[in-house]
Amino acid sequence: MKSVNLREERLGQVNKNNYGSLMEVVEYNSATDIWVKFEKGNHVHTNWKAFCKGDVKSVYDKTVYGIGYIGEGVYKPYENGKPSPQYSTWTGMLERCYSDKLYKRYPTYMGCSVAEEWHNFQNFSKWYDENYYEVDDEKMELDKDILLKGNKTYSPDYCVFVPKRINLLFVKKDELRGDLPIGVCFYKRDKKYQANCKDEKGNNVYLGRYNTPEEAFEAYKKFKENIIKKVAEEYKDRIPKRLYEALINYEVEITD
Repeated sequence: MKSVNLREERLGQVNKNNYGSLMEVVEYNSATDIWVKFEKGNHVHTNWKAFCKGDVKSVYDKTVYGIGYIGEGVYKPYENGKPSPQYSTWTGMLERCYSDKLYKRYPTYMGCSVAEEWHNFQNFSKWYDENYYEVDDEKMELDKDILLKGNKTYSPDYCVFVPKRINLLFVKKDELRGDLPIGVCFYKRDKKYQANCKDEKGNNVYLGRYNTPEEAFEAYKKFKENIIKKVAEEYKDRIPKRLYEALINYEVEITD
């Protein structure tokens, strides 16, 4: 009789979870077997204690860096106890855009954002499955600014998976060069401007010393653009067409 009374008393009870989402008990079988319905419609199996403490999560709660949510769909964050490839890539992307801790190590990510549709893990995962590919055993990385130079928003329009070797061609170390153009450093001994650039194998190449930073930059620009084109041709038949075309047409600018 007591359990019947508890069921009647607790059925229909309303509470907010720790993320502020409204939830209602719609089925009560026992204290350890209840179903709650969230205001957006999804149902979650839980227990009475978790309901009272607000520990029940909705798939629409923004649980990842205060931005990302799992959403309703076929994609699961974990497979056999391990993060799925889609989930690992998605959380890494959100971290780069919304983690203050990461900004301290990689300040170049400040100002970056993720398109609203990709706040939903289901949407991102679908795009991932439609666009992910592999090149031999190379590590593949999600890139946002090769297709559109200077882009700071991760979105379906301008993101592409890139072999790590290609992505490394665009790594910059702004903190090391100061106010000089990319690829240029000042050589104090003879008061000249020296140009250096890595080749397609990652080896540092000396490109000469020049009277002005502009001359040194031009040497760097010519060499760098040729390297990018060379690598693009090497990967031509193994990468998406739009990535290949972006590499072939890529221009290094003095403001990079």
